[in-house]
Amino acid sequence: MDYTSEQSAGIAAVGAVGGIIYLALIVLIIASLWKVFTKAGKPGWASLIPIYNIIVLLEIIGKPTIWILWMLIPCVNIYFGIWAMNLLSKSFGKSEGFTAGLILLPVVFYPILGFGDARYLGPAAAEAQQGFPGTNNPFGTNNPFGTNDPFNKPPTTPQA
Repeated sequence: MDYTSEQSAGIAAVGAVGGIIYLALIVLIIASLWKVFTKAGKPGWASLIPIYNIIVLLEIIGKPTIWILWMLIPCVNIYFGIWAMNLLSKSFGKSEGFTAGLILLPVVFYPILGFGDARYLGPAAAEAQQGFPGTNNPFGTNNPFGTNDPFNKPPTTPQA
């Protein structure tokens, strides 16, 4: 197929415009993540460094650093990535619908999170690390153990 110079120039122009749009979207996502990190009290530049940005994100959502291992394993990282995005939206007081938006339309939802009125409420996973509020009884008033409750007994230390 023979291309004329006009056709070649048109194809090049389409490629250049597409490249500029792509770069603009990348800059928007980077700026949004920078703002999300800043809102959470972390340095914004941390969003630029690969691997380290995941470690800082894990601090923001309240998960242990060992999760970096799970996020580097193929196929497992999809599950943990979705879970991390859910905890990120919960850390900013958003719902599961916002999590779906972060996953499916990050170009729209990261700027909403970063530049919008969302406030960082603290790590969403912190309550899981601290245990249940009050007592350690996950059953509340519907305790099937009655008075023989293994969840509310103080830890025993071995006798010497």
